[in-house]
Amino acid sequence: MAPRPYYKQNQHARVYWLTGLSASGKSALATALKTQLTQSGVPAVVLDGDHLRDSLCSDLSLSEQDRKENIRRTGEVARLLQQNGIHAICALISPYRADRNAVRQRIPDGQFIEVYLSTPLKTCIRRDPKGLYQKALNGQIKGMTGIDAPYEAPEAPEFCFDTRFIQPEHIARLLV
Repeated sequence: MAPRPYYKQNQHARVYWLTGLSASGKSALATALKTQLTQSGVPAVVLDGDHLRDSLCSDLSLSEQDRKENIRRTGEVARLLQQNGIHAICALISPYRADRNAVRQRIPDGQFIEVYLSTPLKTCIRRDPKGLYQKALNGQIKGMTGIDAPYEAPEAPEFCFDTRFIQPEHIARLLV
């Protein structure tokens, strides 16, 4: 299928901000959402927290101040993409409500879509694809969100899903 013309610069591009604990399904949802958008001829880019930590934010630690800077940098990249007509799909734990709200304030009204994956900690620990929860529980790493670092759930996200009960592909169809 050939891409169809979509929209003029900055007309409808959105920033999808996927937040939740590690292993809640953010990366899987980001991939599914990008696929859904691009198959419809809509330009989209995924900004995944793990990948950003290896590149744009490789100089940052897991301190509260560095987490804030990580979110700020990601938000600025997302804003630049959005201003240029490209959907930005941001998949980051982004544990602090104030940091997510600061990004929201920089995006035009109605174009910042906060998606909270409310998957319970027990489920995330059971999934634990990188073994991070086990390391944190064993005291091998410090600052693990949900274990010894806080996560502030969104108060009024545009969408909230528990990925125990709904697959990323289905969520992606609901978001588009």
